[in-house]
Amino acid sequence: MHGERVVAPDGTEVTLVGIGTHMLRDSDRLRVWDVRLGPGGHHPWHLHRNPYVVLSIIGSTGRMDWLDGSPSRNISEYDGGAVFRPVSPVHCLTNTGSGRYRNRLIELKSLGEASATGLVDVGDGARSVEGVLPENAPETTDGRRPVLVTDFVRVWTIEIAGGDTAQISGDDAPHLVVEFDGDLEDDALTTSIREVESGTFSIVNEAARPRAWFVVALDYLAADSSTRDIPAQEEQQS
Repeated sequence: MHGERVVAPDGTEVTLVGIGTHMLRDSDRLRVWDVRLGPGGHHPWHLHRNPYVVLSIIGSTGRMDWLDGSPSRNISEYDGGAVFRPVSPVHCLTNTGSGRYRNRLIELKSLGEASATGLVDVGDGARSVEGVLPENAPETTDGRRPVLVTDFVRVWTIEIAGGDTAQISGDDAPHLVVEFDGDLEDDALTTSIREVESGTFSIVNEAARPRAWFVVALDYLAADSSTRDIPAQEEQQS
């Protein structure tokens, strides 16, 4: 949590920052951040208290360093990829690539801080692989391309020609729609994210040029999700 002070094993005290560069949305079930780092850029110590999804807008390589002294972890994200992750200990992130890095990070509050039964155990998470379609991806006829499939969330991308509208069959789960554009700023950035309820919904491209979006199905909030065995776990301490 931003402003919280924590102590490393060697006695060093650090102050945590938010998990993103700018918070773009905060609703009852989601919190969405813009994360951006220039070449060599560094995001200081922070802590994920909710399971989360990373939508890679501009991919790069990076390094995660852990406050508890665990070995660093190298990561690589590509444009249009997605990652689903459980909560994680305090860490910082450095962009080790030669270009800029940008993503939208979605905290799934309903699986963490807003869960009536405590933090939900989502396992080890999952990561998309560039050029490889995920297994068990359901077929769609609305132009969506599958990126990531898990028991909790599914992610697609869709490109819509200028002036066109796509009708998305949202099944019985709420969805999050996020524009896939690395140059959005200010109001255009804030309004590029919207939550939609279950059922069919539209994505309208009012521009003359093609534009792309991520579509995220929040399957853990689907009407029939109560029939699945989703275990809770004890909250990890920082």
